[in-house]
Amino acid sequence: MDYAATLLAKLPGAPKRDHGLRQLVETLENYLPKDAIEGVMHAYEFGAAAHEGQTRKSGEPYISHPVAVAQELADMHLDAQAITAAILHDTVEDTEASLEDIEEQFGAEVAGLVDGVSKLDQIQFRSRAEAQAESFRKMMLAMIEDIRVILVKLADRLHNMQTLGAMPAKKRARIARETLDIYAPIANRLGINRFKVLLEDLGFKHLYPMRYRVLDKALKRSKGNQRQMVKKISEQLERTLEEEGIKGQVIGREKHLYSVYKKMSEKKRLLSDVVDVYGFRIIVESVNDCYKVLGLVHGLYKPMPGRFKDYIAIPRINGYQSLHTTLFGPKGQPLEVQIRTREMDRVAESGVASHWQYKAEEKSDATPQRRARDWLANLAELQSSGTSEEFLESVKVDLFPDKIYVFTPKGDIMPLPKGATTVDFAYAVHTDIGDRTVAAKIDRGLVPLRTPLQNGQTVEIVTSRGTRPNPNWLSFVRTAKARTAIRNHMKSMRSSESVDLGRRLLDRSLKDLDSSLRKVGKVRMKAALDELGLNTNEELFEQIGLGERLAPLTARFLLGVNEEGEVETNTANLVIAGTEGMVVSYARCCHPIPGDEVMGYLSSGRGVVIHRNKCGNLSVFRKQPEKWISVSWEKNIDREFASQIHVETVNKPGVLAEVAATIGDAGSNIEQVSVLGRHEDCSVLAFLILVRDRTHLAQIMRGVKNMSNVIRVTRDCA
Repeated sequence: MDYAATLLAKLPGAPKRDHGLRQLVETLENYLPKDAIEGVMHAYEFGAAAHEGQTRKSGEPYISHPVAVAQELADMHLDAQAITAAILHDTVEDTEASLEDIEEQFGAEVAGLVDGVSKLDQIQFRSRAEAQAESFRKMMLAMIEDIRVILVKLADRLHNMQTLGAMPAKKRARIARETLDIYAPIANRLGINRFKVLLEDLGFKHLYPMRYRVLDKALKRSKGNQRQMVKKISEQLERTLEEEGIKGQVIGREKHLYSVYKKMSEKKRLLSDVVDVYGFRIIVESVNDCYKVLGLVHGLYKPMPGRFKDYIAIPRINGYQSLHTTLFGPKGQPLEVQIRTREMDRVAESGVASHWQYKAEEKSDATPQRRARDWLANLAELQSSGTSEEFLESVKVDLFPDKIYVFTPKGDIMPLPKGATTVDFAYAVHTDIGDRTVAAKIDRGLVPLRTPLQNGQTVEIVTSRGTRPNPNWLSFVRTAKARTAIRNHMKSMRSSESVDLGRRLLDRSLKDLDSSLRKVGKVRMKAALDELGLNTNEELFEQIGLGERLAPLTARFLLGVNEEGEVETNTANLVIAGTEGMVVSYARCCHPIPGDEVMGYLSSGRGVVIHRNKCGNLSVFRKQPEKWISVSWEKNIDREFASQIHVETVNKPGVLAEVAATIGDAGSNIEQVSVLGRHEDCSVLAFLILVRDRTHLAQIMRGVKNMSNVIRVTRDCA
């Protein structure tokens, strides 16, 4: 009897309670000592007893889930403590077992890992979003202490995604969205490509099932057509390596569905343009061989200009290294080729987890570990920045994959998010450098601080003692570290300094509108303070100085300037972050109403214009993100808003009057009616109506849709 069978035989009811345990033990045998494996078996017995009688939505015994999670980590050769924590990770949350029980039986290290992964179901939160954000915050902070926490969590999420089919459709979509937004980017950030690819494809499958099926079918069909071509090119590449005496392996690269979908949606490319590209990976023994092979493939096929990337000399943010080149292959078909060493390939698949696959003294490259530690150190700074939701948003910004690489004056490489400015660079070097920044140079030439950086530029920061961060920097910085540092500095400023700074900023904004604090006068200032719920001018100045209120918007509010420069009498029923009571108008292109997800756009001299998030005109505004303002609706708004609906009707006499009567019966006034199109059989009518909110609009549309002569009703959005 083999070792795995011997261990399983010792378990009570073993033949009926395998649940994937045999495969797990056989995997662990390859790299763990026997006493460590017996410790894992003890954890299985504890977990199986704790979860006794529990089943998953699929009907399987619950213990099969933690064993599957442990198997994922065993495939990555994680240590015994991580495997044990994986088996026990749901016991505290879903069974009578306590953290103290786990610590007593398995030690403080395992208990710490389990605690880091556990959700916070016991705490009462104001909202589901807050609970999720706080749970995420706790997980990330535990990850700072021990990175194995996130590896257990990623494996847990992966198995949950693999078995998500048993969940209701609405819950599937929510979990899939969370996976694509948070967990797949974390796997990417830590360089664990296998987890990233699987999580993305599964998230795509459950979020957009129809699109997934269409693409999956198209890819399978294209693979059949491409098989012969891939074989022919692979043989040619292998022959060339052999002739040059280079030991290497050529692999035809599989495309994963989500990457195909992203290329199609982001670059507006046809499926055939994305699918009809052949991908190859060439794995060799040394870095020198990588560059030799690059020369060989460029000799075989003509390279495409501007499509070569050297991630060996300049690794990606997550430690990934490889040479990428695109070639004109047979019949002009594009060939994408990646060239890397075996070590680089191992790191590309396992990232930070590759640390556990070899003993510490045998590691030849600790880059992913070092980069992951740097990122986690940055998270430790971020965690002090306000609420859990703010922390979650900050980390999501950091996880955004598009990176640029710039150089310090000494030639060191600094990775930053796309769109980062010179101020982001200054804070990335050191918080003190950012705080004391007065000017910046790009490639030795002075530039404005808000200048976005481009790949390959050399950036130099000019500092001065006694200089402090400018709250206006918050309107253009991109990195979470810079935002957090500026906010923290603003909060720690002495009140008198904040008041003085706020007064100067407001006065400057008023001068831009041909006015000043003196011209505003005491009467208007007192009325404005009452509307804003403030007691003194100093409170208003302090809020501006601390970056809590925007000076340009406050200046417009004090002067009551509308789009035409005349006095504005309309007060918006909106709560706008830091701008209560400001001059607000509603966009006529999309007609936002209470209940819509909206954003505010600050237009020079025009105040804040509110648009629906789905408004087609936002594509123009996205080019100026510094002018966006976070807005949300007040509760119980007692007024009506304009909204437009399109009604497609049967072309009969009297239909217009019938529709108008139905709208009137639903408690709405019609402001305007127009005919958008008329055919032999049908007409398309546009009604501009007054509604209280989305619920009221939905009632009207439902009533109109149920009419016998109405074919379709839609809400207009530019």
